[in-house]
Amino acid sequence: MEFMANLFAQNRKAAMCFVGASAALLGFGLGYRYLRKQKKLTRVGVVSQLLLHPMKSGKAVPVEAAECLRMGLKCGELQDRHWLVITEDGHMVTGRQQPRLVLVSMSCEGGQLCLNGPDMEELRVPLHQPSNPIYKCRIFASDTEGRDCGDEVSDWLTRYFGGENTCRLVHFEPHLKTRRPADKEPAFPKDDKVAYPDAAPIMLMSEASVKDIGSKLDRDISVLQFRPSIVVSDCEAFKEDTWDNIQIGRVEMKRVIGCGRCILTTVDPETGVISRKEPLDTLRTYRLTDPAQKTAPILGQYYTVKKTGILHVGDPVYRISY
Repeated sequence: MEFMANLFAQNRKAAMCFVGASAALLGFGLGYRYLRKQKKLTRVGVVSQLLLHPMKSGKAVPVEAAECLRMGLKCGELQDRHWLVITEDGHMVTGRQQPRLVLVSMSCEGGQLCLNGPDMEELRVPLHQPSNPIYKCRIFASDTEGRDCGDEVSDWLTRYFGGENTCRLVHFEPHLKTRRPADKEPAFPKDDKVAYPDAAPIMLMSEASVKDIGSKLDRDISVLQFRPSIVVSDCEAFKEDTWDNIQIGRVEMKRVIGCGRCILTTVDPETGVISRKEPLDTLRTYRLTDPAQKTAPILGQYYTVKKTGILHVGDPVYRISY
């Protein structure tokens, strides 16, 4: 009888401990759920275009789907702003110095890199040339590196630009020196890395914003003139300025800063002619909206990628709020 009483007392104690622990865990779980920020998705637009610019300042490559990686969009072997034209001493060459660069298209087929340009023969060279030298490069005031694409490409580009100065093409590889946007703009995450973009892995803008500019110019203007990665439709002009956090498919991105516009926007993507005036002059009359960009008018927004995944044309764009 005494044995049974002791057994009951021990089991009762164990049961009480179990109940207490369970209650504590339940309370912790409910408290965590209450304290944790609840994510709310609000549809704000639709992806209408995905544009890769594999060569910095080169012709855009429209795609129906792309991987959205920490360092930008990727489709097959092409990755956004992973090729760079340089001078012999490693300084970048862009459409600012050579406007006709915007007419040079790049593709990859069967392990070959293909270049095409007006009045030029198509050039095909091996995509990977691991024995070629690595060049130290300079993008604005930032140092990086690139694998040389070879003398054939250098000769092709030099002839395309008129033959006065030798140009070379380099390709970014994963083990090479990256650039950190935070070194130029502290608002970017310190662990963000890019290859050859001006600032960020992703630049997003809306069709409506471009149409708004065109309405002030009294003519249509192409979104290609502004070189975005992601174009969004079904929203009002400049609404992208307010989308601090967005989700597209499973991809999550955070807005960092507005894209301050420069003279490159005055290069016509169809002709390769630079006007040095419009649409930049018009943008300056009403889009000086971000003190961080000082005198540069804002069109489009720079994003950092928080969660990678696949993007498709036609995907809804959601604003994330908490």
